[in-house]
Amino acid sequence: MEKLNIICVDDQREVLSAVLKDLAPLNDFFHVEDCESADEALELMDELDAEGEHIALVISDHVMPGKTGVELLTEISQDPRFIKTKKVLLTGQATHQDTIAAINRARIESYFEKPWKAESLLTAARSLITEYVFDMGLDYQPWIDILDNSVVFRRLS
Repeated sequence: MEKLNIICVDDQREVLSAVLKDLAPLNDFFHVEDCESADEALELMDELDAEGEHIALVISDHVMPGKTGVELLTEISQDPRFIKTKKVLLTGQATHQDTIAAINRARIESYFEKPWKAESLLTAARSLITEYVFDMGLDYQPWIDILDNSVVFRRLS
C-alpha cells in the first residue's frame, strides 16, 4: 500500500497542536507530520519524496518567520514532484493581496481563517486527500473507510 502524508505547518505550537487534534481521525490511515517552519516542511518533503512516499496534503499558516505560507505553498506548487499535492492556507492574518497570491500563485485548494471549525477542516482534508488519490491514479480501496464518498462516486462516474 502506498504511504500518504499530510504535512501541517505553523510556527505556533498551540495552533499546530489544534490542527493535529482536528485531523486525529485521519491518523489510522495517513501519516500526519508537523513542522514549525516552511524550511522544515520543505526538508521533510524532500526526505519523504526520496523515500518514495506521497505528500497528499500540506496545510500551512501564512504569517511565519522566514518564508510565509503563501511563499511555501507557491514553491510546492512549482515543484514538479508535488504538482498534485493539495494545499490549504490556514491563517488569521492574510491580507486581501495575500489571499489573491495564494489562489493565483500557490494554487491553493482551500482557505481557512482562524479560528476555524474543526469539522470543516477535517471534511476539507478528507475531500482533498480523496482528490489526490484519484489524481495520482492510486488504488483508493485501502482508504475507502476514510475517503470522501461523494468524491469517490463522482470520480468513478
